[in-house]
Amino acid sequence: MTERAVRTPLSRERVLAAAMRLADDEGLPAVTMRRLATDVGVEAMSLYHHVPGKEGLLDGLAEAVLGEITAAVDARAARDDDWRSALRHRCLAAREVMVRHRWAPGLLGTRASLPPGLYAYYEAILATMVTGGLSYHLAHRGIHALGTMVLGFTQELFTPAADGGTMDEEAAEAELVAMAAALPHLTAMVAAEVHDHEEDPLGWCDSQDEFEFTLDLLLDGLHRAAADGADRAPR
Repeated sequence: MTERAVRTPLSRERVLAAAMRLADDEGLPAVTMRRLATDVGVEAMSLYHHVPGKEGLLDGLAEAVLGEITAAVDARAARDDDWRSALRHRCLAAREVMVRHRWAPGLLGTRASLPPGLYAYYEAILATMVTGGLSYHLAHRGIHALGTMVLGFTQELFTPAADGGTMDEEAAEAELVAMAAALPHLTAMVAAEVHDHEEDPLGWCDSQDEFEFTLDLLLDGLHRAAADGADRAPR
């Protein structure tokens, strides 16, 4: 008597995990219902019992990424009372997730609805600031200033690869040459700041050094503002 193979039952978690692996390996554009069905060994229609179509799948991916961020933050939580240290740990833990899933920043920027856990995530950020002595007014300003850094990446000014694709470096270089005469300062800055691509995992200028420099600058600025009494809301 031959031993029959046991197939792992299909579930929402299994579908999303497979979609995440596919996006990691081939980029977000490769994630289609048909391709995903092939990868998990089912007919495409079977996926609809677990995710309501392509947009529902992408919403689920955004939710799964946020779940990884939350888990990473919990694992790396600062064990002291310094709110700046706690918030810094949070941002750097989130960044580890984003570097692991380089398509995620582009995905999060395109969702029409927020992942369910995002409000609780920002509640924890706000609680960290307020418990550390910041007023709600200054904490509100801090959330605006930090922007997407609390999710582990910086919002690029120019985002040619925001959809999960890659930037055509030759085309970008040609465009840079063409605008040199009209925009000398911008051209000079870009030329000076372009790094080896491996140093910029989430964008042409989103290196780890620049991320941490900006993060520390903002946290220290918020600390000084609170110490100087500049944390009262205008009347």
